[in-house]
Amino acid sequence: MGEKGEQLGIMPLSQALETARKHNLDLVEVAPTAVPPVCRLLDYGKYKYEQAKKERELRRSQRVSLLREVRLRPKIDNHDFESKIRSVRKLLGGGDKVKVTVRFRGREITHPEIGWRLLQRMSESLQGAASIARQPVIEGRSMTVILSPAVTQKTKTSEEVKGS
Repeated sequence: MGEKGEQLGIMPLSQALETARKHNLDLVEVAPTAVPPVCRLLDYGKYKYEQAKKERELRRSQRVSLLREVRLRPKIDNHDFESKIRSVRKLLGGGDKVKVTVRFRGREITHPEIGWRLLQRMSESLQGAASIARQPVIEGRSMTVILSPAVTQKTKTSEEVKGS
């Protein structure tokens, strides 16, 4: 293939290299397993630059969602609980999923309903900012729930309401 994608046909390697030299381009093998092998005439440095540029653009556009963890205890005080809610809200605002864990120590495990109520209270207080990705589950000596950022729907503007 030529510089602009046009077909140059089947030719011997020496002729292809001569054509590449004449146009001040590189001969790049695109499909080595094809019979005959497919090659292209292009500026290899420019090609590598364009590929790197596309890759950077893709990496910039995609958001990696992390799973962050916030730990609570069954005997947490109200003020501490409110501060945990603020930190969870901040993490959710950043686009991360949050695993809220209630850790039981000693004989606290005999009252899992306390942990369940705590997780329910957490999810209720984050009603607009989060949705429950996984319901509360007991795993060993801890109870966890996974919250994901809520999908925000665009509210109707006054112009859309007038047009209806």
